[in-house]
Amino acid sequence: MATEYVAKLSTLLRELKLQEQLAVQLEVRHFFNGAALYANETICASWSPVGLAFRLSEEEASALIASGEAKPLKYFAKGHVKRGYALFEKPEDGDASRLTRYFIKAAQRTG
Repeated sequence: MATEYVAKLSTLLRELKLQEQLAVQLEVRHFFNGAALYANETICASWSPVGLAFRLSEEEASALIASGEAKPLKYFAKGHVKRGYALFEKPEDGDASRLTRYFIKAAQRTG
């Protein structure tokens, strides 16, 4: 299953031309049963069966969740909520410019 998400995430990054917009090294790797995007060797986003999650500031992630635009991220049903992450359950339905903005913010947080 992880291979499917590695392909999805890699394809999305190419379509958004993300590497051209960032001055950081990006790499997609297997991550549990999904895929993770690393910027400068630090995870900044992941795509798994639960959706596409971005590592944002705690304030921004909380605001997105409070507004109903995103959900809290939990990788496992009985797992804890990952603070500072905003989860979008159906990224395929998302606006490309909005997804690009979140990818850029998440990647830039890695320094």
